Amino acid sequence: MPLSSADLPSSTPRYALVDALRGCAMVWMTLFHFCFDLAHFGLWAQNFRIDPVWTMQRTAIVSLFLFCAGLSQSIAVQQGQSWTRFRWRWLQIAGGALLVSLASYAMFPQSFIYFGVLHGMAVMLCVVRWSAGWGRWLWWVGSAALCLPPLAAYAFANGAEALAPWFNAPALNWLGWVSRKPFTQDYVPVFPWLGVMWWGMAAGQWLLFNKPDWLQRPLPGLLKGPAVLGRWSLSYYLLHQPVLMGGLMAFLWLAKR
Repeated sequence: MPLSSADLPSSTPRYALVDALRGCAMVWMTLFHFCFDLAHFGLWAQNFRIDPVWTMQRTAIVSLFLFCAGLSQSIAVQQGQSWTRFRWRWLQIAGGALLVSLASYAMFPQSFIYFGVLHGMAVMLCVVRWSAGWGRWLWWVGSAALCLPPLAAYAFANGAEALAPWFNAPALNWLGWVSRKPFTQDYVPVFPWLGVMWWGMAAGQWLLFNKPDWLQRPLPGLLKGPAVLGRWSLSYYLLHQPVLMGGLMAFLWLAKR
């Protein structure tokens, strides 16, 4: 998932608060996916596509992940992370995205993940890293990115209907300018989510310049566990669903014996 402080040179300080925030998002994500898996296997009747209880949680979890990714990028830039090191981490994320697509195709061939959170991050990290020097303008472009999808939906409903099929198709729906959500298990388009990552970068730059002590304060005991987990976010993200689903499948198999 987001670039973690473990990706920085060992001589640079680790900001445990960012790791803890990321770790908390991972714990929340795990609980969310466990509930999703219960519904998928018919053990709990829930509608994760339209029920606000679940759709709002998903939005909050993805937002926290991407905001942390922006924070991490601000730290990486401030501490002089090289483009070579950035490219290596980017290849890991892009490779993880490919694995997610292949695994989801095996499980859900009709609704496999072709532009989920890792796919979106692979694109957005490049944009955010390239625009790191924009300073306070990051707040404004982030706000604009958040506004673009509803503006596109309004345009499609008021005079630009002919364009909607083009942007709803897989070739362009990764942009997020759609009039209907595509049928896929995970969908994190560039817009509006790039705005969240831009805000994370802007917030990180502001904190590092004005309040660096906020990021360096000792963590309360309750957050120390999530901070450790947050250092291994990509590996955890790739492994947690196979473990959860495999455990539930084993449980169902044993229950039938």
